[in-house]
Amino acid sequence: MKIKNLIILAAIIITLTGCKTASENTLSYFRNLSDSPNGVMPKGVDYQIKIVPDDELSIVVTSIVPEASYMFNQPQANTARRGDISTQPIPRLQTYIVNKDGDIVMPVIGRLNVVGKTTREVEQMIMSRVSQTVKDPFVRVELLGFFVNVMGEVKNPHRIYVNSERFTLLDALSAAGDLTDFGERDKVLVIREENGQQTYHRLNLADSNIFSSPYFYLQQNDVVYVEPNQIRIDNSKYNQNNAFKLSVISTIVSAASVVASLVIALAVK
Repeated sequence: MKIKNLIILAAIIITLTGCKTASENTLSYFRNLSDSPNGVMPKGVDYQIKIVPDDELSIVVTSIVPEASYMFNQPQANTARRGDISTQPIPRLQTYIVNKDGDIVMPVIGRLNVVGKTTREVEQMIMSRVSQTVKDPFVRVELLGFFVNVMGEVKNPHRIYVNSERFTLLDALSAAGDLTDFGERDKVLVIREENGQQTYHRLNLADSNIFSSPYFYLQQNDVVYVEPNQIRIDNSKYNQNNAFKLSVISTIVSAASVVASLVIALAVK
């Protein structure tokens, strides 16, 4: 009897331990990291964003003598960024919208093709032009934000406005409240438009090598989709089946009630 009880106790302990391990492995991130409390993460890729059509750019040209570089800036008239509503009387430099051909038009310089370039590369382009007539110019180019969509098994799926050129997949998931317990952590889908085509890549949050993926740093209009795990799919099918059964039963009951009413009415007559 004692041996039997010991066997049962051992089986319970093994089962509980196994469940705990499975749960931790399912929900945790970067599981292939060393158990050491310190270490070096895999090296990430270059996060600089390339400019695409419809981006909004802020460009400021200055120099030691401000009057010499003033002509290269748009007049201070616009009081708000595109999409904003503002009644502030304080003017600021107008912004540039990259057209469908990838061009912007600057005062004095004229048309510049900026698509596929980083903001730093555009700064160098403009500086080389301005330096022909202005001594020691300084050029500042900024991308004024973009949008990323986060969908699927996250706690707060929504469209995120990003005001930084350095925005990672983890930033997007954090902004969406992190994954639910039903999210597939090894199949996070990133959809991106590249060269006019929609491309996609699946990232494994359990693998620390995602830091080396070109999809780890998000870009304009990326879509992050977290797939549901099998438990969520099974629950959904179960709920749908139950809803269908309830609908059928309700229909049968309603039909039986009508038939019963007709029978009673005929019997009375």
